[in-house]
Amino acid sequence: MSWKELFSFGKVRAEPTNSTAGSAYRFLFGPSDAGKRVNERSSMQITAVYACVRVLSEAVASLPLHLYQYDDMGSKVKAVDHPLYFLLHDEPNEEMTSFAFRETIMTHLLLWGNAYVQIIRNGKGEVISLYPLMPNKMQVDRDEHGKIYYTYQWSNTEAPINKTSTVILTPHDVMHIPGLGYDGIVGYSPIAMAKNAIGLSMAAEEYGSKFYANGAAPGGVLEHPGVLKDPEKVRDSWQKAFGGSQNANKVAVLEEGMKYQPISINPSEAQFLETRKFQIDEIARIFRIPPHMIGDLEHATFSNIEEQSLEFVIYVLQPWLSRIESSISRCLLSVEEKKQFFALFNVDGLLRGNYQSRMQGYATGINNGFMCPNDVRRLENWDLIPEEEGGNLFMVNGTMTPLKMAGAAYQKEGEKDEEKEAEESEEDLAEDAPENQKNEKRKRWKGDR
Repeated sequence: MSWKELFSFGKVRAEPTNSTAGSAYRFLFGPSDAGKRVNERSSMQITAVYACVRVLSEAVASLPLHLYQYDDMGSKVKAVDHPLYFLLHDEPNEEMTSFAFRETIMTHLLLWGNAYVQIIRNGKGEVISLYPLMPNKMQVDRDEHGKIYYTYQWSNTEAPINKTSTVILTPHDVMHIPGLGYDGIVGYSPIAMAKNAIGLSMAAEEYGSKFYANGAAPGGVLEHPGVLKDPEKVRDSWQKAFGGSQNANKVAVLEEGMKYQPISINPSEAQFLETRKFQIDEIARIFRIPPHMIGDLEHATFSNIEEQSLEFVIYVLQPWLSRIESSISRCLLSVEEKKQFFALFNVDGLLRGNYQSRMQGYATGINNGFMCPNDVRRLENWDLIPEEEGGNLFMVNGTMTPLKMAGAAYQKEGEKDEEKEAEESEEDLAEDAPENQKNEKRKRWKGDR
């Protein structure tokens, strides 16, 4: 599909009249209290921010995303024949995979607080392609009738064929996934809200870089008892001999009563390392990432790291997944399709415990009849057992009987045994009757003699 077809949406509306209430966060961008300018791109140069964004975006992108539908029995089955299934699970467009697509929109959500996806439909109204759009080029506005529309500013690198620099999109053309916001329509950027914390990290990192660039020694003043004819020459000579990390720990020889007086604060006195370590926790708090997932293992132990990983899925991933799932249903499915189809991420793989815990859980499920062997093998990604060999058989542990019925089975079994013995005795007597009659006759004959 050409770029011209991609961005052709009819005539352009008038200039935006008023932004939504949730768009008011834009003024928050700019210099932080630490003097550093913070935006989405500069914040990604902080390792903690980059690690948090990467952990969350890759986690969402790696989860299987399927389109399901309800069958006649009310159970959910994969809607593999629906055109949207291939777009969500495999390739949303001809330029990227589903993994790259979901990783991109999740990165937009984490940095800008909003993700915008352009919806391409055919003549029947069916979705045939999905393209992510840059949030910093999108503006959400309302027209004179209060209807929402989107204004997108494109660049020559995106659409060189177009003649206009502004494209107007309707809600029918955009899947908008908003993050946490004021009005429920536009989300605000976590980076903008936490610019002071991120700015402090930038300032601490710059301070450390300059500290080592100056030979890991504090700056100071060269004092001379007399008057120097060329002070700049002395300063340049000192900087050349002892400046830079490559000249660290060199021994300085001072002549003519010259003294070196440091004037900067020692890094240990400024608690430089403690500040940098605290900022890692501060940034992890912004994105609700467990610190051990971004390399901070100070408070991680063997006993709690598995629980922290489960909490990551439940309290961190699940809200983001629900946002994406609900937006897919709202924007990509028709009113009639919403009654039957829905999108769902599969998080079972992340919620699994260790091998021993999983096997104990599976055994409980099979013994109590709410799991069959093939259910277990699907979760473990094993080959299924054929149905004729009992792969789909549900079984219940026979010892689980009501208390009042305890021993009833053995009592009935005992009564059956007594009846069987009585029947066998009667059969034996019937078979031995002719012989008994002969013996009786012999006894009588002998008695007569």
